[in-house]
Amino acid sequence: MSVEVTRLPSGLRIVSESRPQLQTVAVGMWVDIGARHEPLKLNGITHCLEHMLFKGTKRRSARDIASEIESVGGQMNAYTSRDNTTYYARVMKDDLPLAFDVLADIILNSQCDDSELVREKEVILQEIGQALDTPDDIVFDHLQDAAFRDQAIGRSILGTAESVRSFSSADLRSYLTTNYTASNIVVSAVGNLEHKDLVALAEEKLAGLKNGEPSKASGARFTGGDIREKRELEQVHVTAAWPGVSFQDDNYYAMQVYSTILGGGMSSRLFQEVRENRGLAYSVYSFTSSHQDVGMLGIYAGTGPEMAEGMMPVIMGEMEALTKGPTEEEFKIAVAQLKSGLVMALEATTSRMEQMGRQMLVFDRLIPIEEMISNVEAVTPDDVARTASQVLAESDIAMAIVGGGDLDRITFS
Repeated sequence: MSVEVTRLPSGLRIVSESRPQLQTVAVGMWVDIGARHEPLKLNGITHCLEHMLFKGTKRRSARDIASEIESVGGQMNAYTSRDNTTYYARVMKDDLPLAFDVLADIILNSQCDDSELVREKEVILQEIGQALDTPDDIVFDHLQDAAFRDQAIGRSILGTAESVRSFSSADLRSYLTTNYTASNIVVSAVGNLEHKDLVALAEEKLAGLKNGEPSKASGARFTGGDIREKRELEQVHVTAAWPGVSFQDDNYYAMQVYSTILGGGMSSRLFQEVRENRGLAYSVYSFTSSHQDVGMLGIYAGTGPEMAEGMMPVIMGEMEALTKGPTEEEFKIAVAQLKSGLVMALEATTSRMEQMGRQMLVFDRLIPIEEMISNVEAVTPDDVARTASQVLAESDIAMAIVGGGDLDRITFS
């Protein structure tokens, strides 16, 4: 496997990993603009624009965009996160020029037509409605809001019905022109390709990208908060979060090991004690969420209303117990899980393409797998104990709960 990086004078970055033994290529364009970059009145516009770029260009109709990729057996998709937006395709190796041309076309030449926008707004409103109707989805939006109150990073990626209805074609075109610049985009590809050919495609197809300053999101701060939504449901969906670490933090890998031991799999403390030993929840796990400047350590549990109150001390007990350090066995399991996860991500071309694109946006370099594994192996049991203590020492906590029963009785305090 050969990994190469090229930086064009425009600021566009191109990364690739050549795998000549494969017959396919995964290629993506990573744009360093996400929901956390939006002003309040434009909440949801990044996601709306992602939808609209598939609705027709100067050269292709919406149907053409889909059919040209699918006619050669390829797949194309996109998604918006709080930090960035990604457009990608996976095709047979000989169809890379076609896939690149389509991706470049939607980024450079989208029309953002008024009539298409009217229709797509309705689609997004349905998407918002579906999220609102899914309690184990919306509870995480509530948690993000509670953790980062009155900040762009805390708002929904989808926006609100009111904000989406307010968008005009002019808003979308202005947002596209301002943010989709060469210095804000990384081209990432993995598969049977030559790097020089990918660079040539980028130089030709993305020559129309404007130069511009890299995007800058407003600073974020974990505030903590509490959001509880009463619903007549069979389950209560409980989430909580504490201040975590950014991608750049020295404690990043220790936090990953800690979260894995706490609730990262079927052998984790939360799964074994809350579900297996006590039968207090069907689903329970911990997770980490990191950004350039902030992060959080979170817990989710879905259980019956009658069990929720009694479940909380059990979860808290496991968190407190980890301040004394992990057992030798669970520490080894967690490290093995993280290392294998890193290696497995390398084997799937789309996952590897996404990993490389994300690394370039966050670190402006590719991180060798050996370095990532070394960072995991450098974590010690004492680091896990220290991280566990730091989490519980935080005075700020965010909670979000959706469900029935007496929600006020559910607490971590």
